[in-house]
Amino acid sequence: MAEVLRVAAAQIAPVWLDRAATLARVIETIDQAAVSGVELLAFGETLVPGYPFWVERTDGARFDDGFQKDLHAHYVDQAVTIEAGHLDDVCEAARRNAMTVILGVLERPPERGESVYAAAVTISASGRILSCQRKLMPTHEERLVWATGDGHGLRTHGVGPFTVGTLNCWENWMPLARASLQSQGEDLHVAIWPGSARLTRDITRFMALEGRSYVLSAAGLMRAQDWSDAVPHRARLRRAMTDMPWASGGSCLAGPDGRWLIEPVEHESGLFVAELDPREVRRARRNFDPAGHYARPDVLKLQVDRRRQRSADFQDD
Repeated sequence: MAEVLRVAAAQIAPVWLDRAATLARVIETIDQAAVSGVELLAFGETLVPGYPFWVERTDGARFDDGFQKDLHAHYVDQAVTIEAGHLDDVCEAARRNAMTVILGVLERPPERGESVYAAAVTISASGRILSCQRKLMPTHEERLVWATGDGHGLRTHGVGPFTVGTLNCWENWMPLARASLQSQGEDLHVAIWPGSARLTRDITRFMALEGRSYVLSAAGLMRAQDWSDAVPHRARLRRAMTDMPWASGGSCLAGPDGRWLIEPVEHESGLFVAELDPREVRRARRNFDPAGHYARPDVLKLQVDRRRQRSADFQDD
């Protein structure tokens, strides 16, 4: 019998714009998933501390506006700085449950000032941070709050019988980003999203067919009752966001033949669990293996720069 891997998408809502309270929800969810025997658990994009929904609803491009600056300052304050230990308790939860965790965070690295990144953090079953993929290109209004990332996190990791890679939201539409992971032997792709079946339904099956891989899409929720009490200008935000379509989930899982193992689930909080058999990858790649026998590296070859972006390189005696 081939070894199998038990995976799950954690479709939960943050305590919006509250890092500590949202991390507590993440840890609680990891412990719950362990009861179901989950070995790999994925959460949505920038779940900690939440997605910047206000930008498109409150004239976010207005220059030097006090309202926007207040919200942005609060958002940056609630970001995750890995070096400050903000994810230490999550790492411990992964370790004690022997579970690989993929978590979407708003990352504020100390060497990049006050700039923040949409990042997918992969934590090993031993509680070690393996990689942090900063979103290569924020989408549309996201560019008003998120900086552009780099290729440092374009890495795969062995998890049980699988080789796992991760991308953030519309990063998954970038063919070369996908190819960079496929070329490292990826056979389980994790895509993280803020939440909507409109985002996940078509591309999840497409990526599975393209890569002949399992593709797990993990999406978030957003509900009016999930706001932190500390969010600035709450009354004005409530008025501006009353009729907006909240993040509605859409977590799903496709097999390497493109068939649904879990169809997109919307408007429901929970853990969506499945067991993955690596033999199905080998079966699907008999005819097409995008980085194997169907690749033509003599004709087409990808070059990837995985150096971390920095503002300065210092040379000391």
